[in-house]
Amino acid sequence: AGGSLVLCGAGTSGRLAVAEAAECPPTFRSRPEQVRALIAGGRPALGRAIEGAEDDEAAGRSAVQEDGVGAGDVFVGISASGSAPFVRAALAEAARRGAHTALLTCNPLAARHEPPLAHETIVLEVGPELLAGSSRLKAGTATKIALNALSTAAFSRLGKVYGALMVDVHATNRKLRARARRLVCRLAQVQPARAEALLRAVDWRVKDAVVMARLGVGPAEAARRLAAAGGRLREVIG
Repeated sequence: AGGSLVLCGAGTSGRLAVAEAAECPPTFRSRPEQVRALIAGGRPALGRAIEGAEDDEAAGRSAVQEDGVGAGDVFVGISASGSAPFVRAALAEAARRGAHTALLTCNPLAARHEPPLAHETIVLEVGPELLAGSSRLKAGTATKIALNALSTAAFSRLGKVYGALMVDVHATNRKLRARARRLVCRLAQVQPARAEALLRAVDWRVKDAVVMARLGVGPAEAARRLAAAGGRLREVIG
């Protein structure tokens, strides 16, 4: 608790890491530093392939150092083959700095590597690719699903969901504000106009609005009760 989830990859794996980190704040109202991503080749690799970047071990170590990875963090290296030097070096450096490390790979042999490449190894057994060696296909799709599962599990434990409902959604556009209204209507059993009034009173924070409606309290008291419960809505309203 209190640390960050840091995702690291090269090529497709790196771009998936960046996408996952970018999607967490609107989905879970998380702070940008809670889920971060490192990609071989840096920002230029987001829009075009820089294939040689995955071979740069020194860059992997430097990326971890510059990011400030350390004790309390969980560092996930992503490599379909399990062999990308950038990722392996980054994993080793993260472990040296006290982070808990995991390798996310589609190669079962990586789990048997000696010494282990990470504290934990998650193997996604996808079988041969339709185009031999093109790991952006099945491996890429499976990796995206696995990253979604990791972030969702982490934020569920932090109280960012209520059942299967995204109650910490950051309602920054019309679509998300409509979703926030529907959530308050459902959880507080109020009409849309009342839901919007409640949300506007608390800067569109769904959990606060629900607590206000369900318990008949004001914004400050709703915020206090949620803070006392570590942000877990279920502990406040049942």
